[in-house]
Amino acid sequence: MGVNMQIVLILILILQSIIGCSASTVVSLNQNNIPKDFVNVGDYIEGMVIDARYFSKNNFTGNNVNGYLANKCYLRREAALSLKKIQAELLKKNMRLKMYDCYRPQRAVDQFILWTRNTKDQSTKAVYYPRIDKADLLGPYIASKSGHSKGNTIDLTIVLFDDENFEELDMGSKYDLFDPKSHTITQLITEQQQKNRLILKEIMEQHNFQNYDMEWWHYSFISNKEYEYLDFLVK
Repeated sequence: MGVNMQIVLILILILQSIIGCSASTVVSLNQNNIPKDFVNVGDYIEGMVIDARYFSKNNFTGNNVNGYLANKCYLRREAALSLKKIQAELLKKNMRLKMYDCYRPQRAVDQFILWTRNTKDQSTKAVYYPRIDKADLLGPYIASKSGHSKGNTIDLTIVLFDDENFEELDMGSKYDLFDPKSHTITQLITEQQQKNRLILKEIMEQHNFQNYDMEWWHYSFISNKEYEYLDFLVK
């Protein structure tokens, strides 16, 4: 084989490697370098309630999660624009959206994977996964790559408000309860709780969001754009 042919083959292998990896590439950005097509949802949408659970210890890991330095929610602008329309409709009914999680740094996803592998730590089992083995959470509930890291997936609920008082709609299970009870459609909750979930589901679907049926709170914006997984800090 000639030298030129060897060079061509090497270049082909390199190109194939690049193409094969592109779909799962994680782009790590400087902590101050928030992409231009991201918006701070709390500032962008009137009346939005932000309760970033991974900025606190009030989550299934029992600890603050890597990459969350503030109680903030960032999303791709096109997803945030649809949320803005949903919020406008809900405000007319004395309701509003409450965000649990939006963009999620890849380092947070990596921490979740390590948490599932530490089967000796069962400190949050009674609250977050009472009927499922911790190791079995990997796959159905926790994955090595998340749409959250692309900036177009959100975890949320609806709250009723009266002046300064807020009350979450009763959805029948708490956020991040890994359990069949949290499946969007289930017979394990009351009729009213199921109706409340459908209020959220119907208005989200009307504005181009798709639900993950194992988690009533989990929605992804349907886009014709290809997004990369990102790892900038939430701050």
